[in-house]
Amino acid sequence: MSVRGRDRGQVSLEFTGFLPLLLLLALGAVQLGIAAYATVQAGTAARAAARADGDDDWRTHSAQAGRASVSGWLTDAPGDYLHTSRSGGKEVTSTVRIRIPSVVPFIDDWGYAERSSTMPKD
Repeated sequence: MSVRGRDRGQVSLEFTGFLPLLLLLALGAVQLGIAAYATVQAGTAARAAARADGDDDWRTHSAQAGRASVSGWLTDAPGDYLHTSRSGGKEVTSTVRIRIPSVVPFIDDWGYAERSSTMPKD
């Protein structure tokens, strides 16, 4: 048998062995993107909540304003979204914490993305 005949199928066998590593690498890249997106959304929610807290209008509620500015799939489950506000003097600080969802199998807890924002009071 020639050398070519013995090597037949070798590339597909090597690719099959390397495929799980490629898939884990791709999932890691997607997970990193989701973590960055959750952090951006936490910052947006903190700014919206601080803006609502700093407003003198009694109809605006900071927790609702912050939650409304976040994508729904990030805050579906209870405990995925936490908002706190602190008022002092002529400014108000709102902090928002959002759980980072997981796409990587067997790893469920990626922690939280937390951002704060300070706005002046009207």
